[in-house]
Amino acid sequence: MSETGLHRLFDRARMDDRLVNELIGLAHGILADGAVNQAEAEYLFKWIVANAEQTDDPVLRLLYGRVETVLADGVLNPEEAADLLETLTRFCAGDFEIGETQKSTSLPLCDPAPAVSVGGSTFCFTGTFAFGSRKDCEKAIIDLGGIPGSLTRTTRYLVIGAYATESWAHSSFGRKIEKAVDMRTGGVPISIIGEDHWVGHLRS
Repeated sequence: MSETGLHRLFDRARMDDRLVNELIGLAHGILADGAVNQAEAEYLFKWIVANAEQTDDPVLRLLYGRVETVLADGVLNPEEAADLLETLTRFCAGDFEIGETQKSTSLPLCDPAPAVSVGGSTFCFTGTFAFGSRKDCEKAIIDLGGIPGSLTRTTRYLVIGAYATESWAHSSFGRKIEKAVDMRTGGVPISIIGEDHWVGHLRS
């Protein structure tokens, strides 16, 4: 592949990352009161329409089709509102409190979850974290003698943020998870852990 082609792929990946994270945040905001109203559905649809052409992400396109269907007649009736609420809840991997781990069993987390030794270990972070920004997570590691970095064969732990979705394999951060799974299968001593497990070891 040419250098120009690689730059285009990199730019598309960064765009997908931003859109996925933004959509997760938007969905959680809508779900905060446990209901979806007309104004929220219309805003979500406008956001998807404005961003759909910037990504090939199948999750976003699936949501586009669902919201377009429930708003086809311009009115969100109670049955459609309940359907959209369920769709967004599934997209966000269930109704959970801030910091609670991802409930989906589809994430390839190590089972049983391993003990985490922070000092001297290399960590890579992916997804959206209740703990804070990526920089906040990395600072927490540095403060305890750990080493943050990108995903390589020397990475000891890949930490997945609590807001990963059930459709992680189709998301932008899914590429990193798949790479870690391949590394683990190939004998690389890397552990894949959830945010709650990581946070628990920070406080222990």
